[in-house]
This record gives sequence, C-alpha cells and structure tokens, in this order.
Amino acid sequence: MKRREANGQGFEVSVGFAADAGGAGVAYAAMETAGEPRLLRLPFFVRRTDMLEEREVGYAALRAVAGAIRKNYHGAIRFVVADEALVADLEERRPLPGALTMPYVALRCALNRFTNAEVGFAATARIEDLTARAKAEVSLHVAA
Repeated sequence: MKRREANGQGFEVSVGFAADAGGAGVAYAAMETAGEPRLLRLPFFVRRTDMLEEREVGYAALRAVAGAIRKNYHGAIRFVVADEALVADLEERRPLPGALTMPYVALRCALNRFTNAEVGFAATARIEDLTARAKAEVSLHVAA
C-alpha cells in the first residue's frame, strides 16, 4: 500500500470496478505494500436499480475493497475512484434515492472501521486500467 504524501500517514488505494446487469461484479484495487505493487481482485454482488445508473455498483465495490483491506489494516486510508457521484454522495452527504440508503449506510460503516478513511475522485490511467480490466471480466461472464 502506498503511503500518503500529504501527511505521511495512511495508504492510498486506487479502485476500479464493474458489474453486469444481474449484479455480479468485480473490483480491482491497486496499492503498494512494503514498496511492492499489489493488486487485489474482489468479487461482489449488488442489487441493480436501473434508475441509479452505476451508483449502487460503486457503493458495493468500495465496500468489498474496504472490507478486504480492513482485515489487515485499520489506520488512515484514502480510496481513489473514478466515480464522481459516489464521492459527492460521501463528501456532501446529499439526499439519496431510497434505494441507495442502505448501501450508503453499509459503505459508511465499512469506512468508519478505519482510523480515518477518505474517498477521492481521480481519472488516472491506473484507475482507468483497473476499470477496463473489471469491465472486460464482467463482459466475459455475460458472454459465457
């Protein structure tokens, strides 16, 4: 996991994800541990709601990643995703559609298990690669 540059504490984790229409998804999380790159692949399931587009997928993916990392680490952490709506939901604490209420609470609970957890937006090549990998894997499941 990569140490954060801003204050010298915590780790930064880049997350890419995708899910098929049935809700079967996969998240990829890239970080550095002891100076070595590490990639996690985490399957997850989400109840899909057409009206929410992809928001519920981001909630479920980030919850899966946070849960996996929390098994070995509970300090300060920063997750970086390419989903602006997810970040805005968490930062602004704006009103949510009813279908997102429980997924939001579950994600908040997962994030609150860390000493300090932040979720930020970035459209980096690393996140684009992780997302493309997740989308390709999900599309292979649909084709099979």
